[in-house]
Amino acid sequence: MSEELSGNEYRQQRIENMQKLEEAGFPAFGKAFERTSNLAELNETFEVGRQVKICGRIVAMRKMGKMAFAHISDGSDKFQLMVKKDLIGEENFAAFRLLDIGDIVGVEGEIFRTRTEENTVRVMEWTLLSKALLPLPEKFHGLQDVEMRYRQRALDLISNPESMEVFKKRTQVMREIRRFLDDRGFSEVETPMLQQIAGGAAAKPFKAHYNALNVDVFMRIAPELYLKRLIVGGMDRVYEMNRNFRNEGLDRTHNPEFTCLEIYQAFGDMRTMQELIQSMFVHLAETIFETVEFDWMDNTINLQTPWREVPYRDLIRERLGDDWFSKTLDEAKAKAEELEVHIEEGMDFREVTHEIYDKTIEGTLIQPTFITRLPAELVPLANRCADDPELVDVFELIIGGKEIAPAYSELNDPIEQRKRFEEQAAGDGSKIDEDFLSALEYGMPPTGGMGIGIDRLLMLLTGSDAIRDVILFPQLKPRG
Repeated sequence: MSEELSGNEYRQQRIENMQKLEEAGFPAFGKAFERTSNLAELNETFEVGRQVKICGRIVAMRKMGKMAFAHISDGSDKFQLMVKKDLIGEENFAAFRLLDIGDIVGVEGEIFRTRTEENTVRVMEWTLLSKALLPLPEKFHGLQDVEMRYRQRALDLISNPESMEVFKKRTQVMREIRRFLDDRGFSEVETPMLQQIAGGAAAKPFKAHYNALNVDVFMRIAPELYLKRLIVGGMDRVYEMNRNFRNEGLDRTHNPEFTCLEIYQAFGDMRTMQELIQSMFVHLAETIFETVEFDWMDNTINLQTPWREVPYRDLIRERLGDDWFSKTLDEAKAKAEELEVHIEEGMDFREVTHEIYDKTIEGTLIQPTFITRLPAELVPLANRCADDPELVDVFELIIGGKEIAPAYSELNDPIEQRKRFEEQAAGDGSKIDEDFLSALEYGMPPTGGMGIGIDRLLMLLTGSDAIRDVILFPQLKPRG
């Protein structure tokens, strides 16, 4: 086949091959095929002389006079086929030679090892299961165009084994998280995706209208307020691993639709969550990846515990000077300008300080670090520190310069919670979740709560530089 053929000409030639195959008694789109194992299992349990039925997509083919070799892949592994004219008959062999790279076949035969020690099936029968009308990328280079990999994920998974491996690891990590939490007595629950009040975090929501009730609704930005209702109701330990939605920007570490794990434990606190997340991350690393060291964004990160803990104000003083909190607002703004940090009109000293932290300090925290005792204004759903009411009993876990998880000793005082909601709502009563406040008034036990960004965690564990590499179908700008 000429390399100069256009995509349409390739497709036309494949259609012609399909028609010839159908004339030879091989329908282009076959029925279910009962296999004896997938290809990974076959390689793991290899036994010379064993009779097998396997299936997969043809990813390589070498045709000779009276023999052909092909490699098939089923997503779990690859396996070689040997097809001989004298074993399957002249007509079946002639039909096999009409197959193209990308076609999906099922075969039955006996396994053996070639002289080059390659596991191989000596094919006795074969059937066409699905005809590929478009060619796969050139076999030695795969699908290299990054945006095309995101837009055509199916082709990416077929062509790039490293992409397939990332998403297999994603599945394993999520499954192991559930097992880890279930073994600790947590119950997995589901809470509403559509909410009439977008609460639980400070973010811009996606808005829709629910016709049946004639009300505006929001795609949730967090499940927090519903999960806390369950704690009030007596569910001792709960978690939810599902999607959140924030109508904000796209970049290397942000996607408007993302997976978050939220965990709440009655009679616990922020320290309870510290122990939990350290144990969980080390467990995931050792169980799935067999290491606690990971290369991510040009850094080697070690998850070995215990992790560093530093109060927010101490970190600020460490980076900006011991006298930072005695400086004036104008001096703080001048420092921000020196550091090339943009400051919005009307920001107060606390806001300027946090903007400097966010833009110049957080990104330098490479090894796992708990930032604790944050200003109360930054975290309206957390308990104040007993020794300083201006601070809250929380941590932000930073790894590789990115926030991976915040956790709180949850605020369970309904009067104080109402006050903070009112301050946050700035006079807009529609933003206050009265049902949640009513639930709190029935009494919520002391509780530890935590949110973990699963996509960012997967970026770390798989060494991926962009969040789109660990989300099967990331949001993209429309073409054109």
